[in-house]
Amino acid sequence: MPVVLSLNIAQQTIPVDYAQKGATGIDKRPVEGPLQVSPQGPKGTAGSGVAGDTIADLDHHGGEHQAVYGYAREDLDWWQAELGVDLHNGQFGENLTTQGIDQTHALIGERWRVGTALLEVTAPRVPCRTFAGFLGQRGWVKRFTQAGRPGAYFRVLEAGLIASGDEITVVHKPDHDVTVEMFLRAVLTEAELLPRLLEAGDAVPPEVIALVHKRTTIDLKQ
Repeated sequence: MPVVLSLNIAQQTIPVDYAQKGATGIDKRPVEGPLQVSPQGPKGTAGSGVAGDTIADLDHHGGEHQAVYGYAREDLDWWQAELGVDLHNGQFGENLTTQGIDQTHALIGERWRVGTALLEVTAPRVPCRTFAGFLGQRGWVKRFTQAGRPGAYFRVLEAGLIASGDEITVVHKPDHDVTVEMFLRAVLTEAELLPRLLEAGDAVPPEVIALVHKRTTIDLKQ
C-alpha cells in the first residue's frame, strides 16, 4: 500500500553562500503532523502549500504548481548506494517522502488522494546550484539530471490534512503518456519533446507552457 513515509518541512530558512537569495529552505525535517495543505497563488507571490513550511526563493519555488514536493524513499535509497552517504527523509527538500508509489513515471495531471487532500502531479524537480551546494556534491546538477529520478511537484486541488503514515490513492490518470521523467528530459536535455508537454493541459506550469510556445515559434522561424 502506498503511504506517506514522512511529512517534512523547513520551519526556518538557513543562511548559505551558495543560494541566489543568500538563504534556503531546502533542509526539511520530518514532523508528525497532521498539517494543512492548501492551494497557492502564482509562483513568485506564493510560498509552500504545506502549513509551517518555509521557502526562501519564491521566484523558483512554491506557488500553485509547486505547492508540494514529493520524493520516493526508494529513490533516496538508490542515491544512498550511489553516493555512499546516509540520506534522511526530507534531505532532497521534499515535503512528502513516499513509499510504494512510482513518482518518476507518474503522469502529469495524475491525481492522488493523500490524507484528506487532493494533489495533482504537475512537474519534475529541476536541479539547481542550491541543491548541489546543500548536498556538497560536485557535478550534482548533471548527475541528478542523468539519473532521471527527479521526484514530483504537485498542486493542491482540494485542501486537507496530511500526516506521516497516510495512505496514497491514485484517483485519476489522464489520457496521455507525459510522465514526470519525460518532462525532465524535455526541459533539460531533449528539447524536441517540449511540444508533447502541451498534451497535459493546464497541469503543466504556465512558465513551461510559455517556454514551449516560445521554442516552437523560434523553430518555425529558422
